[in-house]
Amino acid sequence: MSYKRTILCILTAFAFSSHANSLWTYEGSGAPENWGKLSDEFKACENGFNQSPINIDNVIDGKLKPLNINIHTHAQKIINNGHSIQINVNDDDDFSIDGSTYQLKQFHFHSPSENEIKGQQYPLELHFVHAKEDGQIAVLAIMLEEGEFNPAIEQILSNIPKEKDQEKELGKNINLTALYPEDKSYYRFSGSLTTPPCTEGVVWLVMKQPIKASQAQIRKFQKALGHANNRPIQPLHGRLIVN
Repeated sequence: MSYKRTILCILTAFAFSSHANSLWTYEGSGAPENWGKLSDEFKACENGFNQSPINIDNVIDGKLKPLNINIHTHAQKIINNGHSIQINVNDDDDFSIDGSTYQLKQFHFHSPSENEIKGQQYPLELHFVHAKEDGQIAVLAIMLEEGEFNPAIEQILSNIPKEKDQEKELGKNINLTALYPEDKSYYRFSGSLTTPPCTEGVVWLVMKQPIKASQAQIRKFQKALGHANNRPIQPLHGRLIVN
């Protein structure tokens, strides 16, 4: 599978085609435990050894420096693709790691969280999906916990399209600063996309500090999704987690 095709998958709401998109779900015969059997393109979901999400524990102290993220304000579009609430952006935000720059392509939400930190699951998890020029993917994950009202979250909630698979222009740019924690320290591991085709070789960066959203905002997200959209925890198979 080429990186170019994988990027196309990401930008078109986790699927190569409307047919492939309709195959998998989070419930019933198309649920995560069956993803690998639904299509030959999804075999990694069943046979992969570096799958995401994971439980982050027994971390190695690699003295990683906090990320330096260039956060901008974009013109954006929002879509409820039936699997998540996703916001597509204009390649502005970026960060550098290992001497390479990754640009933000889209971000989306999972409820409850997919990754866990020392066995703790959060009510929401935000995935900022980045890619560099050669197609290498990096996912920057941020946990959300119940707390004060979050204006950026509210702007997203107020613009969710009523119909699934309907893309909607956002009336105003979102100030993404409110979607990042102040502390940019993180855990790092090698993993995969958490949705079909479960492509491996993804750089995962999970922020240590969660951000907050109000109880009402969290419930609105869960209502908009209509069902849980978290893939179960996957085996580590000897992978290292560094911070």
